[in-house]
Amino acid sequence: MAVQELIFKGERLRVERLPYGVFRLVLARPELRNAFDAVMIGELLQVLSDLATRPSKELRVLLLVGEGKTFCAGADLDYMRAQALNSAEENEADARRLGMVFHRLAAFPAPVLCGIQGAAIGGGFGLAACADIVVADPDAVFALSEVRLGLLPAVISPFVVRKLGLAQAAPLMLSGRRLGAPEANVCGLVQALVPAETSLEVALQAHVLELLQAGPEATRRTKTLLLREVPLPDPDLAAFTAHAIAEIRSTPEAQAGLAAFFAKESAPWMVQP
Repeated sequence: MAVQELIFKGERLRVERLPYGVFRLVLARPELRNAFDAVMIGELLQVLSDLATRPSKELRVLLLVGEGKTFCAGADLDYMRAQALNSAEENEADARRLGMVFHRLAAFPAPVLCGIQGAAIGGGFGLAACADIVVADPDAVFALSEVRLGLLPAVISPFVVRKLGLAQAAPLMLSGRRLGAPEANVCGLVQALVPAETSLEVALQAHVLELLQAGPEATRRTKTLLLREVPLPDPDLAAFTAHAIAEIRSTPEAQAGLAAFFAKESAPWMVQP
């Protein structure tokens, strides 16, 4: 679909209007694999809030994609270093803002269709968990790798458990292991794999067309039903998860894990096979 209008262009994101009420939100930091930092978090909060106010006949589908070879590789290294040096209060405020990103995406009034190529790690996994429909390249990989750094998938966890259920989410959160797109499809994180000899873009267009068969208002009311039937995390849980990640960032284990990660070494607790 051709771009009709550039709605927003920031340092890390852009929003494009496509035909038939489709808006495309692009993570546009391909040189760093679309990694999260404070700027991207701020821009996501802004655009998700602005887009959510558009009426059903104007915005029928939100398409979320990443530019380049990777959808989103998680947190940016410089951003992680800065967090490690911040106070507990600053860390908690930062975690709350990131949690708000996932909440606004999961609560978005129109269907959210997400395309995954390359990898969705950490926060990228969280974005996928907040989407209604995820389409992935068969060779894409997914991971909640925080525990391997001595950290927690804290603010992401309520949305991951909501999407996958405890039985599927717990092994991934506790081990940090990577799973391929076919396994992600089986566990429910991914709803469709890109067919052989088809591009992700073409596959996404097919899913967009399916969504456009539904009435705009009926679709939004159905989304409201789903949000009532499987509610989003309440404010107390959001506050708890933000405090949990802020608290662990200052522990010796987390400091050792981050130091090993930056040095491209194994963390001290890792047992080699």
